[in-house]
Amino acid sequence: MHSPNGDLYHRERETALLREAVDELALGRPTVATVHGTRGIGKSALLNAIPGMLPPHTLVLRARCHPSESQFPYSMVSQLFDPVLGGAVGGEAPVPGPEQEGRPTHEALLTLLRATRSLAVDRPVAILVDDLIYADEPSLRWFSYIARRLDDLPVLLVATLPASAAAQVTDELGPLPYLLRLWPEPLCETCTTELVDRSFDSPVDQELAALCHTLAHGNPLVLHDLVTRLRRTHVPPGAPDPDQVLPIGSQALSETVLAWLDEDDPAASELLTQLAVLGPDTDPAVCGALSQRGEVHEQQARETLVRAGLLEAGPAARFAHCAVRPAVLARVPAHERLELHGRAAAVLARLGAPARQTAEHLLKAGCGWGLDVLRGAGAQAAGVGDHESAARYLRRALALLDEPGDGADEDAQERAESFLDLTVRLGAVELHRDLDACVRQASAAADSPLGPVRRAEALARLASPALVARVEGAQPFVRVCGELAALAAPPREHLLRLTAQSLLTGHRAGLRRAARLAAGVPWDTAALSFGGALAAAAAASGRFGTARRMAHRVAAGPSSAADGAAPATTAGLVGAALALTWTGDLGVAAVLADRLISTARAADDLASVLLGHLICGEIHHRRGEATSALADAETALRLARRLGTSALACAAVSSAARALVVLGKVGEAAALLADEPSAGDAHPFIKALSLQAHGTVAAARGRHAEAVGLFLDCGHRLALRGITNPACVTWRAQAAQSYLALGEVSAAETILNGAPQEPAGTDRPAAPAPERTLLSPAELRVAGLVVRGCSSLEVAEKLFLSKRTVDTHLGRIYRKLGIHSRHELAGALGEEVEVLV
Repeated sequence: MHSPNGDLYHRERETALLREAVDELALGRPTVATVHGTRGIGKSALLNAIPGMLPPHTLVLRARCHPSESQFPYSMVSQLFDPVLGGAVGGEAPVPGPEQEGRPTHEALLTLLRATRSLAVDRPVAILVDDLIYADEPSLRWFSYIARRLDDLPVLLVATLPASAAAQVTDELGPLPYLLRLWPEPLCETCTTELVDRSFDSPVDQELAALCHTLAHGNPLVLHDLVTRLRRTHVPPGAPDPDQVLPIGSQALSETVLAWLDEDDPAASELLTQLAVLGPDTDPAVCGALSQRGEVHEQQARETLVRAGLLEAGPAARFAHCAVRPAVLARVPAHERLELHGRAAAVLARLGAPARQTAEHLLKAGCGWGLDVLRGAGAQAAGVGDHESAARYLRRALALLDEPGDGADEDAQERAESFLDLTVRLGAVELHRDLDACVRQASAAADSPLGPVRRAEALARLASPALVARVEGAQPFVRVCGELAALAAPPREHLLRLTAQSLLTGHRAGLRRAARLAAGVPWDTAALSFGGALAAAAAASGRFGTARRMAHRVAAGPSSAADGAAPATTAGLVGAALALTWTGDLGVAAVLADRLISTARAADDLASVLLGHLICGEIHHRRGEATSALADAETALRLARRLGTSALACAAVSSAARALVVLGKVGEAAALLADEPSAGDAHPFIKALSLQAHGTVAAARGRHAEAVGLFLDCGHRLALRGITNPACVTWRAQAAQSYLALGEVSAAETILNGAPQEPAGTDRPAAPAPERTLLSPAELRVAGLVVRGCSSLEVAEKLFLSKRTVDTHLGRIYRKLGIHSRHELAGALGEEVEVLV
C-alpha cells in the first residue's frame, strides 16, 4: 500500500492524529505532541511531514538538537527564534544574554513566553523540535514551561524523543488537556514489501521481502540501510540466497541499531551484550548484579530493547530473530566475553543458581575454580540423560585437579580421592556415550594409588560386559580382580563383580575366592552377576550341565525391585543368556535377552541394550529366522556406532552379514563386510565371529578354499582362549561343507569328529560326544616332541623357545584335551600320534 503522505508508510493513525491537531491549530487552540520511539522508527519523518499539513500562513519554527550542543545554554531556543526575530521583540531580547546563562531565571522564561505570544498574535505558530532529549538544560526548562502555558494560544508544539526518555519529559508536563503522545509502530509486512520493491525498482521475491522484514523488525531506517547493502552487494531480488542475506542483515543491525543504543541508552546496550554473551534466558537478577544497576533499571532496559525490536515481549528475554545475537557478539572483544562469563559464574555461584548454569560459564571463561560446581553439574546433567554435557563438566573438573598443589601429604591424599571419584563419575557417563572413552577412565581408576580395595570399588561401578569387547577394556578389571583376590579378606560384592567381568574376558582371576564367597548364602545382585558370567565360561568350555544349572539360577532370580530384591545386573543376564544359547536352551535364552533389553532401556544403558540385540540376533539365527536376526543386528550396529565402539560394531556387522547370506543377499553382505570397522584389539571371540562371517560370504560365492582357511583360523582363535564348545561359533559344520565342496571328504569327516548332534524336534542338543580339539601349529610341534619323550627343556632348545613358553603351551594343550599330565598325552591325541611321531 502507498500512504497518501508522501514517503510515509504504515503511519495512517499518526498522521490522522496530527491532522486533528492541525485542525485545532486552525481554530486557535493549542496542542503539545510528543513523538516517541526507537531510533530509525520514523519520528523525524513524521515531524518533517507536519509542515505539509499546516495552513499556508502558519509560522514554522524548527530546531534539531544534538549532543554536541547540549552544553551551550539556550542553543535550542536560539535555533527556534533567531531566524524570525533576530534580536528583539518589543525591545526585549528573546534569548537571554550571557549574564543569564548560568540558569534559566523566571524572568528569562517570561521573556521567551512573551516572544511566543507576540508571534502567535495574528497567525498560528508551529514549533517543531527534533531529538529534544539532546537539548541544553535551559532550553528543556523553557520547553516544559511554555508547554504548560499555551491554553489560549494557536500554537502547535511537537517534539521527538527516544523511547528511553518518554517518561522523563512527558511526566513533567502533567495531565495537560491538549497533550498528545504518539508511538509510531514498526512497519507491517505489506509496507516493508512495498518499500523493498520501490528500492529495487521492481517486484522482489517474497522470501527476500519476508527476510528483510524479519531482519529490520519493521524499523524503516534499518530497512533502508539493509536494502542499500543488498543492492551494493548485488543480491538478486528475484532469486535471493538466504545464507547471503543473513550476514548482511547482521552487519546492518550491528552498525545501526546497536550503535544507537550505545549512544542513547547505555543500560540497554549493556543488557543486550549480557544477554548475547550469557544467553537470552539469563535471570534478570544476574544481569542486575552484573551491571550493578538493579532489577528495576534492568527491566526498563529490557523494555527499551523490546521496543527497538531486538527482544521479544514476554517474561523470557528472547531475541526477536536469529541475526541479533551474532551481530551483538561481533562487537564484543574476546577478552570481554571471557571476563563477562567469569563474572557471571561468580554471581551465579553467590546466588546459589543451579550448578549446570554456573558450570557453563565456568567452562567458557576457563576459570581456575569451581571443582564442586562442576562435579554437581555433572551429576545434574547425567541425572537427566544429558551425558554429553556431563562429560564436558567432569573433564573440566579433572583438568582443574591437574594443576599443581602445594605438595602436602594431606593435600595429595585428598586430590587422589577427588581424582578417583571424578574419574569414576566420568567413566559412568562415558558408558552411555563413548565406550572407548570409558575404557580409558577404567584404566585410570585401576592406576589409582589409593589401594586395591578403593580401586576395586571404583571399577565395580564401571563393570559392564560391553567393556570387555576390547582387550584393553578387560585388562583393568582382570588386574584389580587379581589384586583383590590376594587380600586376606576381600570385599565380597566387589570381588564377585570384578570376577564376573574377568570371566567374560576369558580369564579366571579371583575365581576360587569368588566361588567360595558366593556359595552357601542366598544370591544377591553381585552373586547373580558372578553366576551368569560363570555359566557363560562353563558353556564355552563345554561343561553343559554346570552352564545350564547356573544360568537357570540367574533366570530364576528377581526381575525387578518389586520382587523383593534388586534385579540381576546386566553381566549376569548377558552371561546366562549366552550360556543357554550355547547349550541349546533357546527359549529361556530369548526370555533372558528380552529381559536384558528392557532392564537396560529402563536404566538408559545403551551398551547393554546393544548386547541384548546381539544375543537376540544369535538366537534368531539359530532358529532360522534370518529376517529377525538381521533386524536385531542392524539395531545393534546403530547403537555401536552411536557409542563409538568398533569392537561391538564388528560383531554387529558380522551378525548382519551372516543373516544377509541366509536371505540370499550375498552382495550386500560382502559390501557390509568390506566397510566393516577394524576389529583392532577386539576380544578373540569377536574376531572369531568376524572370521566366520567372512568365511560364510566366501563360501556363498564359491570360494571354498578361502572359506576353509577363514573357518580354521576362527577355530584356532577360539581354542587359544579356551572356547572349546563348538556350539559357541558353528564354524565346524561350515568348514566341513566347504571341504566337501572341494572334494575332501576325509577332511570334512575329521573336522566334524566330536561335534555335538542335536536330536530331531528339539533345540536342546544331546550330551556332546568327546571332541577332537584342534591344536595350533605351535602346540602340535610341542606335543610331537613331548610324545617322543623330550623334556620341557629339550623341547625349548629344539624349538628355540624359553622353557616358560613351552610350559605355557603344554598347559593349553592339557586344557584343550582334558588331561592332566604328559603321560596322558599320547592317548588323548589318538590317531594324531602317528602323524606327530
